[in-house]
Amino acid sequence: MERNKRRPTIQSLPILPNQLFSYFLLLLLQLNCSFPCATLSSDSNEAIGFGYKIQSFHYSAKFLTANLQLLKETSTYGPDIQQLTLTASYDKPDRLRIRITDANKQRWEVPQEIVPPQTHSSPRRFMPENQAPSQENLVFSDPTSDLVLTLHNTAPFGFIVSRRSSADHLFDALPERENPETILVFKEQYIQLSSSLPKGRSFLYGLGERTRSSFKLTSNETLTMWNADIVSARTDVNLYGSHPFYIDVRSQSGDGKVSDGTTHGVLVLNSNGMDVDYSGDRITYKIIGGVLDLYFFAGPTPELVLEQYTELIGRPTPMPYWSFGFHQCRWGYKDVSDLKGVVAGYAAANIPLEVIWTDIDYMDGYKDFTLDPINFPLDQMKSFVDTVHQNGQKYVLILDPGISINNSYETYLRGMKADVFIKRDGVPYLGEVWPGSVYYPDFLHPNAGSYWENEIKLFRDALPFDGLWLDMNELSNFITSSPKPNSSLDDPPFKINNNADRRPINNKTLPATCLHFGNVTEYDAHNLYGLLESKITNAALVDVTGKRPFILSRSTFVSSGKYTAHWTGDNAATWDDLAYSIPSILNSGLYGIPMVGADICGFIGNTIEELCRRWIQLGAFYPFARHHSATGTIRQELYLWDSVAASARKVIGLRYRLLPLFYTLMYVAHKQGTPIARPLFFSFPQDTKTFDINSQFLIGRGVMVSPVLKPGAVSVNAYFPAGNWFDLFNYSNSVSIKSGQYVTLDAPADHANVHVREGNILALQGEAMTTREARKTPFSLLVVSSGSTNSTGQVFLDDGEEVKMGGEQGKWSLIEFLSTVERDSVLVGSNVLNAQFSLAQKWIIDKITVIGLKATKLKGYELFSGAKLIKDSGIRTSFQSHGEFSIVEMSGLQLLIGEEFKLELSLGY
Repeated sequence: MERNKRRPTIQSLPILPNQLFSYFLLLLLQLNCSFPCATLSSDSNEAIGFGYKIQSFHYSAKFLTANLQLLKETSTYGPDIQQLTLTASYDKPDRLRIRITDANKQRWEVPQEIVPPQTHSSPRRFMPENQAPSQENLVFSDPTSDLVLTLHNTAPFGFIVSRRSSADHLFDALPERENPETILVFKEQYIQLSSSLPKGRSFLYGLGERTRSSFKLTSNETLTMWNADIVSARTDVNLYGSHPFYIDVRSQSGDGKVSDGTTHGVLVLNSNGMDVDYSGDRITYKIIGGVLDLYFFAGPTPELVLEQYTELIGRPTPMPYWSFGFHQCRWGYKDVSDLKGVVAGYAAANIPLEVIWTDIDYMDGYKDFTLDPINFPLDQMKSFVDTVHQNGQKYVLILDPGISINNSYETYLRGMKADVFIKRDGVPYLGEVWPGSVYYPDFLHPNAGSYWENEIKLFRDALPFDGLWLDMNELSNFITSSPKPNSSLDDPPFKINNNADRRPINNKTLPATCLHFGNVTEYDAHNLYGLLESKITNAALVDVTGKRPFILSRSTFVSSGKYTAHWTGDNAATWDDLAYSIPSILNSGLYGIPMVGADICGFIGNTIEELCRRWIQLGAFYPFARHHSATGTIRQELYLWDSVAASARKVIGLRYRLLPLFYTLMYVAHKQGTPIARPLFFSFPQDTKTFDINSQFLIGRGVMVSPVLKPGAVSVNAYFPAGNWFDLFNYSNSVSIKSGQYVTLDAPADHANVHVREGNILALQGEAMTTREARKTPFSLLVVSSGSTNSTGQVFLDDGEEVKMGGEQGKWSLIEFLSTVERDSVLVGSNVLNAQFSLAQKWIIDKITVIGLKATKLKGYELFSGAKLIKDSGIRTSFQSHGEFSIVEMSGLQLLIGEEFKLELSLGY
């Protein structure tokens, strides 16, 4: 705060015509303050950098460009880049881009073909001749944007991104005298940028993939982004994905101009390895290559930030309807008979099973696109998969990227002929994974797409699998190759905190000196591999099947959600891992990957009955619900314990009733980028207590899951934001809260606490053993009435596998529901968009249940379907009162869901 007081007042200038803008800029005050300071190396206390000054600037209607000159050279972490160019632009009013790079030499940056920014900016206009900055501050703004950029012409230079509406500093990169680490440093292999944050008001979420107990970032931690095959059972270490994106949720400012829950987002689009140091009131990036390509998203709500972010990086890919069913996998299924026994075991226990998976066991010598001729022969596997399909179930198999080097292996021979493998020293790099010696496909190679698609097609022609699981694609390597002598790529001057012990970046992966097509180094492209494989696999499956693909990838990067689902990796069968799964799935949603889950019951180690029971009570409500375990552990299929099987029937049964909700949320995610599983503050951003919730989450905006996460517990201390909440297993059980507070809920061994809040309308279907059968059941509407707000909901309907979801010419319907309370009546109605599809399916609503009422009796009703008044014939009504609230249920309705209806309930009070 004291530092802010010493600054001159900044007058924000709008974008003006060239001459007028120049006139105003040159009228600003001459710079009178500068201070010599340097960033010091933490290892040697030697100066890392002294920063830059603004040498000149130019501008157009949408761009501001400043030329930056180095103040003084240092040699720590390599020589400084002498001249930089900073370019600022408004791609859209809610998105500001600031790009800083070498002024004289092109540097590596994420290619637009890989992460294509969805820009809406106008073409670059004529730039006047460079002008020397005779003023202290250069202010760049757009009158339609709440984001304002101020360049401070200090020595060293700095900048601030602030809000026009409140003057709140969102990103404050001004150097501080007392903290030399705040200076901009830009070297060939070391870039540093730092921003102060308002102490006690800034709450950050995101920044990479790591297992952690807290969803909110905690002070004094280093977040490393370097994709690695490290088990997710380890906490606070870099894992499989790199996402240099965070959202900053603010609490109210002292002057009241910033309200609780005001949110913005920041992306540094850079694929190189990096450390991000977070102290609580400062964030500092330390990146070992590339450029600074920053995007600021104005929000100002969490949902809007995610909408703005995914508009840039690409909306999440739609998932097929069947993928929202329950999945079963294990590394260690012995043979086809074992698979048959698992499917039969679920059927006998009456537990829904949608998808059966195989891990690497099915392969011949662990080679991709092969079958073990002894244990998984083609004829038996094809017969098994045919039966699975006849049951309405699906089959998914694993692929690892390493291709076995074997002259009798056709996939290898075709890869060599196409020359698609990553090279080192001019020959394919020799790594080692499950098959032994391997080469790795180069998914940057122009031949890689056709090669990979052909291998998928040939194998699927033989064995009609339904989806692909991409594992080990960080890339994983069982060996660590020696660095090249004197190579600053294999051994960069700055050591990021890889593996939480600054392990070399070549550790158990490809050497950084490997080359992809176009002389792109592994040093630059390492974090992109999982994204590239997912992108090519997605396109291949669309071409091969003509249907919406299902892909599950372990390794991810910015925009991976445009192509794939994700799971949280190799967790362990522990109570801690059960709890950690919630922050992990919420993080994935922030990154635009809404289809995410954790291995239910734990992957590593032997689970126990109580843990597995509690885990399915949580995992049944992950967006992606898969049970998975490792070889060498005890068998843990859900039917093996009676108590686990009973809980599974109950919670998976509710999941299948909620399938229309999950699928509609997939549609919303695909169109708007909003996650399926959401932190509580997404719906309640002004309740600051929700900022710290790690043990609960929302499905959509109003269904809350409050699981048991500790052994022996028979109750849950759950936080409830203000409102009336109703138990989805028993509508007569409710929690009413005037102001958010913790409530102790009963949680006996067989019960999961799942509540729906007032103001929501849920479209439900019946329980079934498969999603195919569930989709044949009638719909029922659950209207959660509210005396303070209207109740709303929607359901998206299509065939569940059309490649484009909700496309202009697609076969789909969207039904929106609205309920209002007016004196002595409750009105419920629908609005239908694209009705033809749902009418052709003849789907019906057979029941409407209204809960949350405070009436004492039902006097009568009036029901219209279209313009037709529906008579009482066959319609049954009931009225129940449970303490404070009452329930009205109408059944036998036979309303076509594709036809708009209106229902008015007359109530007595």
